[in-house]
Amino acid sequence: MKLIVCLGNPGDAYRDTRHNIGFMLGDKLAETFNGSFRLMKGEYEGAEVNIKGERVMIVKPLTYMNLSGHAAKKALSAYRSTPSECLVCYDDLHLPLGALRLRPAGSAGGHNGVQNIIDVFGTPEFPRLRMGIGNDFPPGMQKDYVLTRFDSTERPVVDEMIDRSIEGIILFLRQGLDRAMNVVNQVTKSS
Repeated sequence: MKLIVCLGNPGDAYRDTRHNIGFMLGDKLAETFNGSFRLMKGEYEGAEVNIKGERVMIVKPLTYMNLSGHAAKKALSAYRSTPSECLVCYDDLHLPLGALRLRPAGSAGGHNGVQNIIDVFGTPEFPRLRMGIGNDFPPGMQKDYVLTRFDSTERPVVDEMIDRSIEGIILFLRQGLDRAMNVVNQVTKSS
């Protein structure tokens, strides 16, 4: 079974923050395909959905961002999946707001949650969808910035990015990574 692992932090304090764009994607994906999250063994919430004929488990780790690998590994084991069948979706400061990058593998790029997944999986060889949250913050304020919410002018760009992410996930599942990369690796136009 393929897994869509959407990174974020649990709890109302983090809801709709830049760092939780992965959770926002997971919620919209579950809603789109009539899934509902439930607490699973292994410190994550899971929603099993059928996406165009493919059974998929959407995973939201509850271990907090920096320990995401532990929950992701438990989900991999529970569904007898491999890292290559696990698409990890997360926020990226290095991309402008609305930009997406889908890749078959790579480094953590300074993202602690992704680094933890690499460490726990023992490999950087898993597909990932990086979702641009911009980097409009003064030096040394990165932590504060990622925990801010999107403002009303940014929301349309975020909503479009999430919709394009879902389109890319559907292509990833049905036609493979290369086709999906051709669609999602474009900058989202702001409204």
